Amino acid sequence: MTQLTPLFSSSSGNSTYIGGKSGGILIDAGVSARRLSLALRDLGIDSRRIGAVFLTHEHSDHISGLRVFCERTGVPVFATEGTLRALEPAGHVTSKMQIHTMPPGGVEVNGLFVRHFRTSHDGAEPCGYSCEAEDGERFAVATDTGILTDETRRALLGCGTVLLESNHEVTMLQNGPYPYWLKRRILSDTGHLSNAACAELLSPLLQSGTCRFFLGHLSRENNTPALAEATALAAFAAVGARAGIDYELAVCRP
Repeated sequence: MTQLTPLFSSSSGNSTYIGGKSGGILIDAGVSARRLSLALRDLGIDSRRIGAVFLTHEHSDHISGLRVFCERTGVPVFATEGTLRALEPAGHVTSKMQIHTMPPGGVEVNGLFVRHFRTSHDGAEPCGYSCEAEDGERFAVATDTGILTDETRRALLGCGTVLLESNHEVTMLQNGPYPYWLKRRILSDTGHLSNAACAELLSPLLQSGTCRFFLGHLSRENNTPALAEATALAAFAAVGARAGIDYELAVCRP
């Protein structure tokens, strides 16, 4: 059975596994290769059974373990052309790695057909991913986006399982310790989704057939799991949806 499992999800490091016991894919590799391998081992998965790592963008919390993990395992990497160009100067991609530009129409890896969609973030060419398993089950990961574009919405609607960013509580961010320039960056259209912005999409997703929700990429400084969860639950309650009956909700704790 194919499942989506967030391994790491925060501003400190991100990686998501999609697949089953026999293998699957990773979305991002933002922690050390050792931590990635241990997390996969805890799921009963050999690192070498990963069919590919798909990168959302080049920021360190999404790629910090990439080079070592892929050089050790031989696992190929897929990313947009802009992301790959941004990674090359710092040596995050090397001749020892299998590097592929993400095909416009998608690619099949380990029984999953994977497509990418553009997101609104301050990377070179950021994206999210949706994938379809052989049994028709669909999954999507959308984090690191300041706004939910029409393209992102179209990619997520109809997916049975979605990991969606719920990065910050606006009031906590505004009154918190971050410098002014960083607050502006996070709140901008190329920053990160707030709890409230995330919640706006939950009801349309539910109505489109999404029944399993993960809230991810929570900020340690500007959010709490309880706040993110309460905002989402309120959005579901507003349309009469019942937890455990109409949907399942999990918060990825930093």
